[in-house]
Amino acid sequence: MTRVVIGLSGGVDSSVAAYLLKQEGYDVIALFMVNWHERVGSLTSACTWEEDALIAEMVAKKVGIPFHIVDLSKAYKKRVVDYMFAEYQAGRTPNPDILCNREIKFDTFLKEALKFDAGYVATGHYCRKAEEKTGNHLVYRLLTGRDPNKDQSYFLCQLTQEQLSKALFPVGHLLKSEVRRIAREQNLPSAERKDSQGICFIGKVDLPTFLQQQLEPKTGNIIEISAGFMEKKKQGEVVEAHYRKLCHPYPFRPWNGKVIGAHQGAHFYTIGQRKGLHIGGTKDPLFVIATDVKRNILYVGEGKNHPGLYRPGLFIAREDVHWIRDDLKMNTGDKKDFDIRIRYRQPLEKGTIHCKEEGSYLLFRKEQRGITPGQFAAWYRDEELIGSGVIA
Repeated sequence: MTRVVIGLSGGVDSSVAAYLLKQEGYDVIALFMVNWHERVGSLTSACTWEEDALIAEMVAKKVGIPFHIVDLSKAYKKRVVDYMFAEYQAGRTPNPDILCNREIKFDTFLKEALKFDAGYVATGHYCRKAEEKTGNHLVYRLLTGRDPNKDQSYFLCQLTQEQLSKALFPVGHLLKSEVRRIAREQNLPSAERKDSQGICFIGKVDLPTFLQQQLEPKTGNIIEISAGFMEKKKQGEVVEAHYRKLCHPYPFRPWNGKVIGAHQGAHFYTIGQRKGLHIGGTKDPLFVIATDVKRNILYVGEGKNHPGLYRPGLFIAREDVHWIRDDLKMNTGDKKDFDIRIRYRQPLEKGTIHCKEEGSYLLFRKEQRGITPGQFAAWYRDEELIGSGVIA
């Protein structure tokens, strides 16, 4: 009998995943991860890991599987939280959920699971895995979840073939409503629990307060860039419309606009952010269109359709490009069309990847709003996730 270790979180998705594995005849062991102890900046302190663990243990008893707890907080702090702080300090906006899956759930946690002689690790992600023979090699494909509103393949865009070979996604073929129905029918203790929100294993946080644990506040200027200025610059770009130019952010300078206020640290803000600027008197809301952490300047524009919020493309450095399948990897000089996503739940957008020596240039059919350095772009062909990379 094949043994599977399920990452049981206390949520409904992993609970139903555990139940389905048990029904399919696997030898299932539940393993609960403790990844974070601190509560500084947390907005969900009422829902602690202790409560999650209690619910998870109750689910394990209901399903009839052994339950264990493992503390991975040291690895989580070093490989996810410290990375987050470093990225924000450098003026980029990281995606901790993608890092958590790559570095913790399918690495550190996987190693813990193997101590139980497990053949596989299972999670409650809404995605699917398929196998394909290419020559003498078995290739693992990462596919979107059946539920278009819950597809979580984007969060797994950095997984490797080795990690996928050990992964199972028991609820990936189900709709969320079907998962809830199964949980209720089986009277699972997590059946009515709300979905988790916020940073993976930390929860919803007040980001500035959380970041201030390591990043010091520092007063700087807020500079408004007019829509007219950006429109003139974009007309100039069209004249010399070359993808290398179009795929990089516009290099704003202090003299491009006017000072309209002050902030407490450019590293606390992200592209497209509206809240937290504390500036009134404008007809339409102000949005962050760029940050400069070296000069400690925030550049903002008025209105949700400000041209500074839109870009036709993005760049991913060569060392930051990741291919889930080596047999589909692009070579220098290649150009291919894909469906591309730059954030979770964003509709897929048509675009072309130009693979060059220095990295990959992703040029979209239509301009994209809020392309953010530090976030991940993922590209798909039909229902398969092919690759991903960190936006420069």
